[in-house]
Amino acid sequence: MITYADACRVINDSRGESVAVTTMTQSKYWNQVSQESDLDIGISNGMSKASSVALGVALGEPNRNVFCLDSDGSLLMNFGSLATIAGMGPENLYHFVFNNGIYAVTGGQPVPAPGVEYTKVAEACGYRSSYRFEDIESLDNMLPNILSRPGPVLIELIVQGEPADDGVDQTWSSNSMMPLQLRALRARLTGLNNWGHGGPYL
Repeated sequence: MITYADACRVINDSRGESVAVTTMTQSKYWNQVSQESDLDIGISNGMSKASSVALGVALGEPNRNVFCLDSDGSLLMNFGSLATIAGMGPENLYHFVFNNGIYAVTGGQPVPAPGVEYTKVAEACGYRSSYRFEDIESLDNMLPNILSRPGPVLIELIVQGEPADDGVDQTWSSNSMMPLQLRALRARLTGLNNWGHGGPYL
């Protein structure tokens, strides 16, 4: 079984200048390895929306790869995004689903359908390809080749559950992080260091 820390390390090793959209526990570990914080967006307080945000970035920046570090619990809350992503067909989107069968950040409650095979669902929706990994060595060996193929691609990772015991961080400070990250990403991609037409919250 794969740990969050190992998965994020291996994904980061193949990242290059890809945008990374993360959520929940993945954000915690991704922030420990990422060297490109202005290309990172953490969706910690918008559970289930990482795949939708990643799709928007991928469509808006088609010449740059976009990594979505999603989770099974989050994706189940926004299952329709699989069909939407497949329908739009972004060749630069690589959708990693960390599958541990639980809602880790709220204490480890089981997800309602722990037996879902997300690779099969993605292919049924129309993803170009999908892969499932249960050990870090196979992921490490195959990931560069997978990233050389056009997306959308779904990569399901069977990870060890890590139930949190400190609750969910829902504060004014934590809620302000995503808009600031979006501004930093906009500056990196366009050279425009301002909020744009949407104001300070977009």
